[in-house]
Amino acid sequence: MGVTKDEDVSFKILYCGICHTDLHIVKNDWGNSTYPLLPGHEVVGVVTEVGSKVQKYKVGDRVGVGGMVGACHTCESCENNLENYCPKMILTYNAVDHDGTKTYGGYSDHMVANERYIVRIPDNLPLDAAAPLLCAGITTYSPLRYFGLDKPGTKVGVVGLGGLGHVAVKFAKAFGAMVTVISTSPSKKQEAIEDLGADSFLVSSNQDEMQAAMGTLDGIIDTVSAVHALVPLLFLLKSHGKIIMVGAPEKPLELPVFPLIMGRKMVAGSGGGGMKETQEMIDFAGKHNITPKIEVIPMGYVNTAMERLAKADVKYRFVIDIGNTLKAA
Repeated sequence: MGVTKDEDVSFKILYCGICHTDLHIVKNDWGNSTYPLLPGHEVVGVVTEVGSKVQKYKVGDRVGVGGMVGACHTCESCENNLENYCPKMILTYNAVDHDGTKTYGGYSDHMVANERYIVRIPDNLPLDAAAPLLCAGITTYSPLRYFGLDKPGTKVGVVGLGGLGHVAVKFAKAFGAMVTVISTSPSKKQEAIEDLGADSFLVSSNQDEMQAAMGTLDGIIDTVSAVHALVPLLFLLKSHGKIIMVGAPEKPLELPVFPLIMGRKMVAGSGGGGMKETQEMIDFAGKHNITPKIEVIPMGYVNTAMERLAKADVKYRFVIDIGNTLKAA
């Protein structure tokens, strides 16, 4: 695949992460899938060709593409470098591009995208481990920054220790926060504290632990993509505390209003980040040596990986070795 427009960058895909979104869209859980589709929005590789007006990249550069490949570039969101909130944002796959063609994702050997949507991968980050930062990384970095949970000494909770959650812990710790992991799985305690550096761990079904931690957190990043109770989490917040939802459960959650009123608490959402912030995030990851924990798999293992992902049987992100295992048809 060559460059088709002056501002396009073409790159050979070497690795692509498997995001929970891929699983939802493959199965049409959200009702918006159009087949045939090709998932993958944690895509990294090496530039093979650039259009005549491309200024930031050259052949041989290590680059990546995350969740989007286009937007209107004229609305308020776009003008504020928040292309991810543009009403006309074009997703990397399962969407329609400006020219009416369908977008296809990174479970492939090549990708072409406008240079605005290309991210430079720092030299010190391994490409395979950098891939999930383009979705899981920015999805957790952005709310930590926007909602002021990036200050040293801030007490931050992370709900769910999966692909998003374990990256949220690493970023929050790098910002200097005191991090509490909240999980349904007691077996994850050792890993959360010893491997990821969390300061404390709560088992959400343990009433005594949850009671003892009431009113202790400034904010919570909730990464769980299954239906779960919000009220016990609201009780963990200090007054003026906030829960930011970054997981996307298929069914609505229950949200009584009284626990919000009693302490001016907030439940908010956050979805990815703009391109400027995505580059900032991956540069920060490079500076602080933040990489997700990954399991690298061959292309032929993707269906099995999807089944394992559905059972949360991965620590913590599958990454497909496209460069070495995708064979030409």
